[in-house]
Amino acid sequence: MIAPKDLDHCVEAIRHGSRSFHAASKLLPARVRDPALALYAFCRLADDEVDLQAAKADAVLRLHDRLDRAYAGRPANAPADRAFAAIIDDFDMPRALPEALLEGLAWDAMERRYDDLSGLRAYSARVASAVGAMMCVLMRVRDKDALARACDLGVAMQLTNIARDVGEDAREGRLYLPLDWLTEVGIDPGAFLRKPTMSPDLRVVVRRLLREAQALYNRSEAGIAALPVDARPGIFAARFIYAGIGREVARTGYNPIDHRARTGQGQKLAWLALSVVRAGATAVMPKSAVIHARPVPETLFLIEATARQKKSHDWSDALHATLITLKAREEERRAALMSPMQGLR
Repeated sequence: MIAPKDLDHCVEAIRHGSRSFHAASKLLPARVRDPALALYAFCRLADDEVDLQAAKADAVLRLHDRLDRAYAGRPANAPADRAFAAIIDDFDMPRALPEALLEGLAWDAMERRYDDLSGLRAYSARVASAVGAMMCVLMRVRDKDALARACDLGVAMQLTNIARDVGEDAREGRLYLPLDWLTEVGIDPGAFLRKPTMSPDLRVVVRRLLREAQALYNRSEAGIAALPVDARPGIFAARFIYAGIGREVARTGYNPIDHRARTGQGQKLAWLALSVVRAGATAVMPKSAVIHARPVPETLFLIEATARQKKSHDWSDALHATLITLKAREEERRAALMSPMQGLR
């Protein structure tokens, strides 16, 4: 069980760090909401730990060590770590899931770009669908079809975040839009990053990304109907709130360069009410055949790891290979910065 003081710390972290999830969590039953808030707090800690550090490879390695300690039952002396260790013990959390999240954070640290939609979905699987699969574990759901739809929802939410943050990311030198889509409309990625400006061509790409997200939101609803009845309103709420962010991007004319789409408290309350209604409807509606749709291929490794009834293998080999590449790039950058300084001596 999560210690009450540790849970209070996690709730406060999410209240300020992830308002959308905090709002959606209000509709979850306590048996799911409490571990979910602790889970999101650990994920937020991991994201900040890497994002705010200059030596990002070392930051990911430290997180991996903390994960090791949590799985060994000896968590670091921090509320989020202790809470996550309790989740591992209570729910038999497959290690492949948080490992995937750490690899996604390492990809971020590498400022990795994605040649096509498949590459972007692989990234989204790690930083978002892994969390969706962990949420299923918290609800004691390990059915492959339900997991596939949860992963759909995770990818959709991440694509929405990417569409909303195109301008903000570009101004920080980051680019997540599929490079082949940019090439198709005549946008040079390097020139765009040097001077992020809105254009009709960029509008086409942003609209296309949100259409991909919307298709996955629609598919995810069949999976929500497979969740425990009392958990459905909260997951519908997450679906509607994040899709609402996409609609706000559309309302600005698909212009995330000059505007950052935001949703208001009134909108969130309306979506919470709609979520209760939709969840109630699932109790009387026939099961949708969409539940059996093929998974997004890039999420299959998460589905397979979660559906196993035994503990999944340590996925560290893939993560460590990524970290070796990241470490080498950081050393090359340091060497490049030192070379001019040595010439001045």
